[in-house]
Amino acid sequence: MTYFVFTLGCKVNSYESSAIATTLERKGYLLDEKNPDVVVINTCSVTHVADQKSRQHIRKFRKMYPSAVLVVMGCFMQSNKEYAKSELDIDILLGTSQRDKVLEYIEQFLTNREKIIAIEDNPRKFVKYEELNVTSCSENIRAYLKVQDGCDNFCSYCLVPYIRGKSRSRDFDMCLKEAKELVSKGYKEIVVSGIHVGRYGKDIDKTFSELIKSLSDINGLNRLRISSIELSEIDDEFLHLLNSRDNIAKHLHLPLQSGSNNVLKKMGRKYTREEFINRVKEIKKEVPDVALTSDVIVGFPGETEKDFMDTYNLLKELGFYQLHVFPYSVREGTVAASLPDQISPKVKNERVKRLLELSKQLEEEYEKRFINQRLDVLFERFDGQYNIGHTSNYLQIKVKSDYPKVGNIENILIESNNIVKN
Repeated sequence: MTYFVFTLGCKVNSYESSAIATTLERKGYLLDEKNPDVVVINTCSVTHVADQKSRQHIRKFRKMYPSAVLVVMGCFMQSNKEYAKSELDIDILLGTSQRDKVLEYIEQFLTNREKIIAIEDNPRKFVKYEELNVTSCSENIRAYLKVQDGCDNFCSYCLVPYIRGKSRSRDFDMCLKEAKELVSKGYKEIVVSGIHVGRYGKDIDKTFSELIKSLSDINGLNRLRISSIELSEIDDEFLHLLNSRDNIAKHLHLPLQSGSNNVLKKMGRKYTREEFINRVKEIKKEVPDVALTSDVIVGFPGETEKDFMDTYNLLKELGFYQLHVFPYSVREGTVAASLPDQISPKVKNERVKRLLELSKQLEEEYEKRFINQRLDVLFERFDGQYNIGHTSNYLQIKVKSDYPKVGNIENILIESNNIVKN
């Protein structure tokens, strides 16, 4: 039997897809993108554009592989269960649970050829972390380690708490066990991932900082990177670890979403503009060279030009490295979808453009600080001419070479012409 897995969305989805692939391979399935017997699609629903892409790919792969068993899982399926059942030609429908039963469902379908629908009606009932019981790998050098699922934030623009369910932590020892197995297989960097990763441990009498400390203690782990973390969940112990441990990447992705108190309150975010500014300054004082990246939503209902400029000026003042900028996307079923003063697409796009221009300026300013310095680079790929990889603080570096150095960590003199521009 052969299989193919296709992933849309976030790093957590990448982890889960990789886990499914590993499960299939342990059963003897072979990867075959051209003529698979089983196709698994892991979907995303973070925006209406993600929903659209999920629908398009489901239809595309059904047309490409008409005789394959089509398994579709993930956030789009969870949030669009009735639509998927009635409008899409899918053999096995899964949501954001029961992925650990995928082999059982495939074998059941192959036996009786009857459609299987295994989507829970209420993900908020999920109280235990779903352990997929595999060592999952996502790339050839870097691996993702999922340690948490679900979210309890209920931001007014977001469906994730309703799709992924309550925040729940993976067993502490299972996290360490998988990380050690990844290191033993030669992975040089582990990315700690979750839906709301900073909430790790709240339900199992542990803390996120305890987990990071134990992971960084693993012998042979060269680099530990945090995928994304809310600013309010960075405690002093974590900051001490970030400053003192060489193998913890000097890079934090801190979702801001808005720099306006007015908009933050409407969004249901749990901090003020002033609190965000003060904490970032504390972080930069403790770890001066840390790279800070962020997510920002523009055009939220009622966002005035002043609100937007509050965001713009905050980002400029704090000197972020890179910005991920998104126009606000209406999600039916959220509080924000019914708010008055929805912003026109034209205004949203103009504000996105201005923040992207700022992001480019901030990127150049941050990178200039490291020119003529030597930094360790983990090479991740070779394009035939250059070895390309990242520093601890997330600079992407290319070094001309006649042969691949993938997997090597080398101390490189940073020059302007070997920094990759995104």
